[in-house]
Amino acid sequence: MNIIKKALYHFRKLPDELTYGEKYEPAMKITNQEEAVLYFEICVEHCMRHGKTREEAEEIERVNIGYWAGYYDRETAAKVYDAFQLNHPIFGDIENWPTPEEAFEMGKRNGTNARTPEEESV
Repeated sequence: MNIIKKALYHFRKLPDELTYGEKYEPAMKITNQEEAVLYFEICVEHCMRHGKTREEAEEIERVNIGYWAGYYDRETAAKVYDAFQLNHPIFGDIENWPTPEEAFEMGKRNGTNARTPEEESV
């Protein structure tokens, strides 16, 4: 059985339109790598239905799952990162995460240091 068929057997096909919560909430409950691989495939397939290449879809889904897990407590995030074999796309490895205060300051600095439209075109 190919991975798509196995994934669809294990998980439902995602509808074309859904919220981030509807898409990524199930991933936050996955704690083993086999299920993570299957659910990741469901997410990639969904992204590809919206015009992305497989490579683009895989990158988007890694970033989105990693980012979404960052909203959870460290224990949940760690389980998700372990199962999906990824890290937070901004903070990296969970062992090096900033405190909430440090994260807030990072956001302020990044916003203040944002490039102008003229710089973006260079």
